[in-house]
Amino acid sequence: MAEYLQADKKQEIFAKYGKSNKDTGSPESQIALFSYRINHLTEHVKRNKKDVVTRRSLLRLVGKRRRLLDYLREIDIERYRNIVKELGLRR
Repeated sequence: MAEYLQADKKQEIFAKYGKSNKDTGSPESQIALFSYRINHLTEHVKRNKKDVVTRRSLLRLVGKRRRLLDYLREIDIERYRNIVKELGLRR
């Protein structure tokens, strides 16, 4: 099985949502990466209903993304609104 998150895919996400493809630390790039992983794991959990470990990992990722979004909303509401709009997240 091929790894679902290759280095070039990460570079692409960081280039699109961060300041550059090396920008791994900005909240926007991390939120985008978490969203990509969440979407992938959601599909996996739908197919494998009894995979409790992956379900728990998915919930932890959702929590991490939520905390990052809350942080971004506190420091810069415009950046928060932009990333939510770009990724199509609710709320």
